[in-house]
Amino acid sequence: MLAAMVATTPFHERLSTLNDQHLYTHWQGYLSALRYSHAPKHEYFAVRNSVGIFDTSPLYKYRVTGPDAERFLAGLVVRDVRLVRPGRAAYTPWCDERGFVMEDGILFRHGAEEFVLTSARPTLAWLEQHRHHAKVEISDVSDEFGMLAVQGPRSRTVLGALTDVVNHLGYFDLATGEIAGAEVTVSRTGFTGDLGFELTVPADRCTDVLDAILEAGEGHGLRPFGEEALNMLRIEAGLPLVDVEWTDSTLAWNDEQRVTPTELGMGWLLKGVRDGSRRFIGSSAIRRELEEGTSRWATTGIVLDWQDWNRLHRHKGLLPVKDEIPLGWESWIRDADGQQVGYATSLMYSPVLQRHIGIARVRPDLAKPDTPLQVETTILHTTELVRATTTPMPFFNPERKVAKP
Repeated sequence: MLAAMVATTPFHERLSTLNDQHLYTHWQGYLSALRYSHAPKHEYFAVRNSVGIFDTSPLYKYRVTGPDAERFLAGLVVRDVRLVRPGRAAYTPWCDERGFVMEDGILFRHGAEEFVLTSARPTLAWLEQHRHHAKVEISDVSDEFGMLAVQGPRSRTVLGALTDVVNHLGYFDLATGEIAGAEVTVSRTGFTGDLGFELTVPADRCTDVLDAILEAGEGHGLRPFGEEALNMLRIEAGLPLVDVEWTDSTLAWNDEQRVTPTELGMGWLLKGVRDGSRRFIGSSAIRRELEEGTSRWATTGIVLDWQDWNRLHRHKGLLPVKDEIPLGWESWIRDADGQQVGYATSLMYSPVLQRHIGIARVRPDLAKPDTPLQVETTILHTTELVRATTTPMPFFNPERKVAKP
């Protein structure tokens, strides 16, 4: 009965044989590995030092085609779709009419009139709702393809042994190649902040493609990684995550749970909004926010003072905690006077940087780099304040991520 209730991805049967822990969560009804080994840090270091693979198949995938495809999407999402040329991918959120962020995803442009949009939650009804008289066809192709992320400094070497496509892709480029006799779409994208690629593979060829990648990865330290390692990697990359950095505005109980693109640190996507030359769902509300300066929050990185962290723990007779697993709750942020001025949505100890880092939301006037703040934490059942400073993100940003091939 349970097997009938839980779906598995096209890669699952093969990947499950590599999972020593068999610890899974669910991602939109699909089994998704939390980790493959006893310590997610091992998987994390595989990505940072060599190469790792992550199954992103549960993402929804929507194909939008037709003569009005560009105009249609440009009127929906925050990204200026007109600037995304064929053979390119682009990150974009989308908003409700009040300018609050609903969801985000990657938009792949395969041709002048052909796009594929990914999302973490069902989005088809929303797309159809706003189609009106646009000459477009919208189809849910989620079950037709599996998606596999191949990430890390050796990702190009491993994939390059199977297809030459990766040797010509710039950052956020995409192209079609062949692996194990299957036609796959390869994009230089990912959620780890490192050099990496994502493959879109016909569902019936996923096992063949995966086996070829595993074989090519022998001798390169390739290993699969789960959601726990991915969460560590994306925090170092300063990448926001729905249900952590923000709540889908359609699911939020009140505006305290909602956030605008500006408040989420995505002002760089808003060119043309202030002067009204670009319009999409929510743009009028966002324009007012920009003109009136009514943003409630600013998203920033924070770095905890390691000496203060050590002092607080040793004062309690404890060794300083260095736990790379991100906290599962928000941490209050206070100013020098002890007043609450924000909160950390993601907080962890970075194994590479050897610092406690976090993605935080603070009052806009406190978001300037190197602003001194305090982060609330609990040490031996006592609430303590540890010194911290704001810092730009990403925290980890290797040149190889965006370097030309």
